[in-house]
Amino acid sequence: MKEVIKVKDAAFSYNGRDNIFENISFSIKKGDIFCILGPNGTGKSTLIKCIDNMLKLKEGSVILNGEDIYSLKKTDVAREIGYIPQMHNPTFPFSVLDVVLMGRAPYLSLFSFPTEKDVKIAKDAIRTLGISHLIEKPYTEISGGERQLVLFARVLSQQPSILLLDEPTSHLDFGNQIRILEIIEKFASTGLSIIMTSHFPDHAFLVSSKVAVMNGGGFIDMGIPDDVITEENLKRAYGVDAKIVYVNDGAANGRKVCVPLMNR
Repeated sequence: MKEVIKVKDAAFSYNGRDNIFENISFSIKKGDIFCILGPNGTGKSTLIKCIDNMLKLKEGSVILNGEDIYSLKKTDVAREIGYIPQMHNPTFPFSVLDVVLMGRAPYLSLFSFPTEKDVKIAKDAIRTLGISHLIEKPYTEISGGERQLVLFARVLSQQPSILLLDEPTSHLDFGNQIRILEIIEKFASTGLSIIMTSHFPDHAFLVSSKVAVMNGGGFIDMGIPDDVITEENLKRAYGVDAKIVYVNDGAANGRKVCVPLMNR
């Protein structure tokens, strides 16, 4: 199957001297969910921004559908790649519909307004995420979990082929974390390719087709979750002991879970 994103020998530095990360290479195909695990400050969010062409690599390349991403217009990149940041602090009380309509920006010229088609696409995205009851509510007055669903609706209305998700569940309660993972899995089943960062190894077990563990400015391992999410790799990445155990959930297939240990 054709690669939709290929990152090769990537390195990035904010000051031109000290690399935040280096020697990063990977590729993803249609329908893949690639999860990047690692501690705070290791460069996961910076890597995501480089893939989205918000930051430019010091070395290496990002190839999007066979073309160097830096040779493409920002609008062309935005039509292919949707991005949900780790934090989003709303300032203006736009309605939920207006926020979702912002996902149509790559298809509009500077002084044009959303068409009936754009509004329909936005409303369809809101309906798909099950938040039609919020459509007229101010975005500033809904809960954190609801805001995250709105952002997913916005990126869905953008109609990209690739999603970049920077810790999409980190500020959510237990129930909303699972709901977001189910949405991510559903998106991938329709052919969307997803790159996500996370602090939760269990989430990679649940939805990822490929996972990398990042620390010290690079990937210390990469492959399928069962091979990469090991007690040894978690110790190397996070500096704490953990147990990987198998849980039989009563269904046809159980799954592995990660249990952190405390020294007492």
